[in-house]
Amino acid sequence: MTKKVQASGGFWNWIEYRLPIFAFLKHFADYKVPKNLSYAWTFGSLAGLALMLQILTGLFLAMQYTPQVDMAFNSVENIMRNVNYGWLLRYLHAVGASLFFMVIYIHMARGLYYGSYKSPRELVWFVGIIIFLTMMATAFMGYVLPWGQMSFWGAKVITNLFSALPIIGEDVVVWLWGGYSVGNPTLNRFFALHFLLPFVILGIAILHVVALHIHGSGNPTGVEIKSKKDSIPFHPYYTVKDFVGMGIFMVVFFYFVFFNPNILGHPDNYIEANPLVTPAHIVPEWYFLPFYAILRSIPDKLGGVVMMFSSIMVMFLLPWLDRSPVKSGTYRPLFRLFFWIFIAVFCILGYVGGNPAEAPYVQIGQACTFWYFLHFFAILPLLSKFEKTKPLPNSISESIAAKPRKIQHG
Repeated sequence: MTKKVQASGGFWNWIEYRLPIFAFLKHFADYKVPKNLSYAWTFGSLAGLALMLQILTGLFLAMQYTPQVDMAFNSVENIMRNVNYGWLLRYLHAVGASLFFMVIYIHMARGLYYGSYKSPRELVWFVGIIIFLTMMATAFMGYVLPWGQMSFWGAKVITNLFSALPIIGEDVVVWLWGGYSVGNPTLNRFFALHFLLPFVILGIAILHVVALHIHGSGNPTGVEIKSKKDSIPFHPYYTVKDFVGMGIFMVVFFYFVFFNPNILGHPDNYIEANPLVTPAHIVPEWYFLPFYAILRSIPDKLGGVVMMFSSIMVMFLLPWLDRSPVKSGTYRPLFRLFFWIFIAVFCILGYVGGNPAEAPYVQIGQACTFWYFLHFFAILPLLSKFEKTKPLPNSISESIAAKPRKIQHG
């Protein structure tokens, strides 16, 4: 009887019975989300788009790249000059990395503002931070591959940081290099890992989405869905919103690709790596600069390394550092003020990290580093206890009804 039913259902039902792909897609179509989500929630989809662009462009670039110290720089030049549309692939990949981080930073800032790390979505937040850490490792290894001056010296400086570890530090550095200096084994293993890690990020991102779908998306009020009136289907209401966001993203993306592809890079990386010539000012890519400034602000090498990694790992402690029952910054006046101060401090750290390690940049970096950790370990816990919050709406629908509507004439 079962065989007859399957046969009468046709080919697609035959597949669905064995692998319910269409039921899975239907879940996404019927997935309910809060009806008050703003465009700030489109950055998750934009991050997925950016990741797929990086994987696809990286796959085609890998076909032409040669991970060998005597040929790597020339192979990149060959891609730019001789491979059909190689320049386009290279710029799509390089600019895509910058925009990927830009999207992720905005996505994380939205999560910080609206309390996306609070119960019951702690694991969604933790998986997101793991994605961020994996992205940083992938981007660092990708920065080494063109084998320009900044590639070589950036690899040397950053990997040398591990020598600050007690007892095992020097052995860790030798293991990372694959020898006693940055050379061919280093480039080979960085290329292999740079190619592999985006697929790891894709797997973790799928886990991130699955975890999100357990309890659903947060929303600008921080109030959970209480009735059917508070939610609407993700499709078509938010797929349309996501497509609008993707359209704007692509306009910005292609502006940089076609008009300013090198503005976010460093000109010294168009000079072939020379171990005998140290650049006047060694800097990483712009998306590492805030953490680089934290590293430089501590005079002790081990202390700087610990503080740099702690500045990211502290994100895992947020559910316990911020215990306010109110999730959204919309209803927390003091939190909102300190949040924007924190964002300003983070941007200043990025500016300081791009400047030489001299006065007044070192002193500014130290002050901002102090405030960075003060925000997490003092301000957030104190706000949790003493802040007077605004009254929350009883439901999402009530918050929408309370908003003044524009009267349309004509």
